[in-house]
Amino acid sequence: MKTSRAVTKRHLPTSPFKAPAPPPPVERFEVNDRVTHDKYGLGMVIGVDEAAVLVDFGPQKVRISTPFAKLEKL
Repeated sequence: MKTSRAVTKRHLPTSPFKAPAPPPPVERFEVNDRVTHDKYGLGMVIGVDEAAVLVDFGPQKVRISTPFAKLEKL
């Protein structure tokens, strides 16, 4: 019996199936933006820097770092 060899498929360099998915855009927040968080609820941005935002959720202030997975702007 003959054994079959695994055949590798060739893809064109411009094929959309070979290209990696682009990263999702990082959302930009500004002071006084109203936001919601899955764990903390509704809040307001009170501080912004390059790597994080400081959000006032009423009873507590929380520093949330990028990529802001559970934080959404309202």
